[in-house]
Amino acid sequence: MGLTPEQAVRIANRLATELGQRQPEAKELKDFFLGEQPLAYATKEWAESHGARYKGFSDNWCSVVASSSSERLGVIGFKLPGADGAESSVMEKKIWDQWLLNEQDSLSSQGFLDAGIARRAYCQVWGDGEGDAIINWRTASEAIVEYDAATGRKRVYGLNTWVDRNEGFEFATLYTVDEVWKFRKSMIGGSTSLILPARVLLALGGWDLIPGEESYGANHLGMVPIVEFLNRPILGTGPISDIAGVVSMQNAINLLWAYLFNAADHASMPARVVMGQEPPRIPILNDAGEKIGDKPVDSKALTEGRMLWLTGQNSSVGQWDAAKLDVFTAVIEQAVGHIAAQTRTPPHYLVANKGLSNLSGDALKAAETGLVQKVFQAQEFFEPRLRDVFELIATQIGEDKVAEDARLGQVRWKDAENRSDAQTSDAMVKDKQVGYPFEFLLEKRGHSPTEIARIMAMHRKELENDPLLVAQRTMQEVA
Repeated sequence: MGLTPEQAVRIANRLATELGQRQPEAKELKDFFLGEQPLAYATKEWAESHGARYKGFSDNWCSVVASSSSERLGVIGFKLPGADGAESSVMEKKIWDQWLLNEQDSLSSQGFLDAGIARRAYCQVWGDGEGDAIINWRTASEAIVEYDAATGRKRVYGLNTWVDRNEGFEFATLYTVDEVWKFRKSMIGGSTSLILPARVLLALGGWDLIPGEESYGANHLGMVPIVEFLNRPILGTGPISDIAGVVSMQNAINLLWAYLFNAADHASMPARVVMGQEPPRIPILNDAGEKIGDKPVDSKALTEGRMLWLTGQNSSVGQWDAAKLDVFTAVIEQAVGHIAAQTRTPPHYLVANKGLSNLSGDALKAAETGLVQKVFQAQEFFEPRLRDVFELIATQIGEDKVAEDARLGQVRWKDAENRSDAQTSDAMVKDKQVGYPFEFLLEKRGHSPTEIARIMAMHRKELENDPLLVAQRTMQEVA
């Protein structure tokens, strides 16, 4: 049995309320990734005097940490279970073509990056009215999915939201397994129709059904079309952000840089002081050259012009040494090292010196072990959700059998490790000697399905034109 309009409104408002509670943290994490970081931890007195000078500055390490793993997450193919027959290859190409038509070779990477930053991201699959799939990614601030309470796996409801400032409304779409409900609310608050009393709608969040027949439709996919990608979830806690733990250290680093700049501005050069002498004065002369008075030397001219007049026997000059700024940079480097260790980011991603600029291949591999394992873990959590996406794609294009098989499909990821061509080729030669098929070796090397098909066609053509093989076939035919 479907939902009544009143039930749909209540569910939409409940999900929108939960989504609204997530949005402040998601925005803060996104701001930190973009380098829009407040100057924190400064004392009240220091902030009042200097805080505004460094308001827009950030030594942004959050971006490096989040990008280091997401840039190694890339989907290069999808393989259906079962035999590698011609029919299976055709079906794989069919759904993979839909993936590429939607530019998911690049857009999916944006989704993975957003999940790493804000704990989660969402992928929605729908139709374009002509049978092809439309695949869109939604941020943690735009969509939400609710699961079956008994299993925690089956998607029961999905809601996505967006703003149309030209029309002056916020819009939302609620998906159930069988239905699609569309809502809106004024951007200045309040309801837009009277399906429920206005006071009830305002208490629930203000969302109401779009007036007219556009408010309801059938879900032709038979599944909630929004898939949630959780970043390394923890049992009983939920997903974690790759940069949430970096925020505190990032704030400390920004403050230390502000202190360093302030010290550089005021105390990075030796300072001198004159003792036992009144401030120098300049005589005032009339047109005849006679002294008629005097005036103090302008302090700015004294400082910038490097002038000093001294008289008297008891005058003396003292000096303060320049401030040592390396005490700040040493602490900053230590803080960056902590970020590297805590986030499993290779040190050579964060530090350009300290003996890390000319690493051997083995040392580089060892330094990146933590990051590679982190990427493998992300792949393990994202792969089941990608199977859900390919199931939705197959359903949208009318391939129900393929959609069923996609539940057990295998996502092919690009290599998470950095290997030289020499290392990869050497490994392929050894694997070939063991007996692995050439097509499998191409998959292992990271070629996409399109590239593999092209390479295999070229390989077959080479074999057909090989003189030795041609002669062997001729002798066999004569015999």
